[in-house]
Amino acid sequence: MTETITPLSRPQMAARLAQDIPEGWYVNLGIGIPTLVADHMAADKEVIFHSENGLLGMGPAPAKDAIDPWLINAGKQHVTLVPGGSYFHQADSFAIIRGGHLDLCVLGAFEVAENGDIANWATSANDSAPAVGGAMDLSAGARNLWVLMEHTTKDGQAKLVEHCGYPLTALGAVSRVYTNLAVVDVTPRGFVLVEKIDGISLESLQARTGAKLHLPG
Repeated sequence: MTETITPLSRPQMAARLAQDIPEGWYVNLGIGIPTLVADHMAADKEVIFHSENGLLGMGPAPAKDAIDPWLINAGKQHVTLVPGGSYFHQADSFAIIRGGHLDLCVLGAFEVAENGDIANWATSANDSAPAVGGAMDLSAGARNLWVLMEHTTKDGQAKLVEHCGYPLTALGAVSRVYTNLAVVDVTPRGFVLVEKIDGISLESLQARTGAKLHLPG
């Protein structure tokens, strides 16, 4: 019997992660899919979003007719500020990061290893790899690090792996991974499956994962 698998879209992935952020947390959103999380936060939940270029109280993306050209996030995307939000020097922003004042950072990744190692800044596929940016500081400074990424590459290679093959951003930093197929905790046992999307079997999910998936308990 052929499975009918409909992976989550990127907005759906962001919305799923947004559900799990506790009330009152200070949260940095990394470049890429994580920036979508601010667009899907429930209106009745107070979560304070931070951007490393110097924003606190970052809101969702603006309507096309309400863009402030001077207000951008770290990915150079136009954003909004919620009431009470502020912007400040990048050095102050990194004092927030390095001072341990962020409850959570959400990053994208090329690979996450079963021990929580993360590789998210370069594939070494060519000589034009960008600088690591603030990812190392965020991985070390935030109290929790969640990854939001596709479960596999475009050609089907696993991104949840036993050991990262790309240059590492941080060691043992990731505690949870949200993908278009599943939610997975990183534990001393390795990857523990929290949930999977409808329509995919455990066997199919395991086949798309480069390390053992453990069941809770």
